Amino acid sequence: MSGTTQGKRRRVAVITGGTQGIGRATAQAFSRDGWAVAVLSRGEARLRATETELAALGAPVLALKVDVTDVAALDAAAERIEAELGPMAVWVNNAMATVVAPADKITPEEWRRVTDVTYHGQVFGTLAALRHMRPRNLGHIIQVSSGLAIRSAPLQAAYCGAKAAVTGFTDSLRAELIHDASAVELTTVYLPAVNTPQFDRSRNHTGQAQNAPDPVYDPRLCAAAILAAARTPTREVWVGRSVLEMAAAQRLAPGFADQQAAKMWEAQLRDGPPSMPEGNLFEAPMGDPGIDGPFADRVKPTTQEFFTSRTRDVAVAGLTGLAGLVALGAGPLRKAMRRS
Repeated sequence: MSGTTQGKRRRVAVITGGTQGIGRATAQAFSRDGWAVAVLSRGEARLRATETELAALGAPVLALKVDVTDVAALDAAAERIEAELGPMAVWVNNAMATVVAPADKITPEEWRRVTDVTYHGQVFGTLAALRHMRPRNLGHIIQVSSGLAIRSAPLQAAYCGAKAAVTGFTDSLRAELIHDASAVELTTVYLPAVNTPQFDRSRNHTGQAQNAPDPVYDPRLCAAAILAAARTPTREVWVGRSVLEMAAAQRLAPGFADQQAAKMWEAQLRDGPPSMPEGNLFEAPMGDPGIDGPFADRVKPTTQEFFTSRTRDVAVAGLTGLAGLVALGAGPLRKAMRRS
């Protein structure tokens, strides 16, 4: 652990997958906001680099080597965090893995691993946090999800399925917490395409490097959304207008959304072979890629573009109402056309 706590104990945030991309940006955002931060990850070099960065920001930090599929390791990490940093106020489930390939080209072992990291990792992280939060009736768990949990895309079946499962698990758990009158908060954050190193580190069977379809967002915007949710708990946060558009299309015209999604096959691939076709699915590669990925020249310039449950619901309700009016007018129009 680096840093010491003086005076009033700092709030403690835990971030899985906290050493690259969105996780690392989030760790930095919490540290700058004065939180004590624990980061969990598999890569030793990234852990030490992240630890040094966060310590330089002046807040206590604990960097632990943990695979989120290891239940015992997650529970032990939670115990150590509570002992060394203090009570966990926020736990951010951010770790993920994917395979870029048609569904029938993904092996059973790869399906299991993506599901274990991206779905079970969030389940096990949530349960590790709950063991400490529920007895004191205080705490906040944030699930980092994706627009692909709402509107799936080709070449991402394992990832889309796992992220959709996270939504089902979280909604069920939320109902249980409400039933028990628990004050523990749950938030799901749905993300757009983000410029992170994962695009060069995903396992890839297509023979072409993975691409991030436009619009591409900055990881720091996602970190700001996660920090905002931690400060003011809300049921869901949607980052980027593209996520809102995906959700609206899926709700209002799912058949049309299917057709549009099919076009994303080519949009997810770029020229040239993948630099790391085996990716980081089973082993953490050497090196420290940091926060940003290969698409810096295409990142959408924005300072704040995320929507809470309330603004999202108003927008989707308005679009649903508009679609209903269109549908009501379509019936008489079709009858008139048949008579003509």
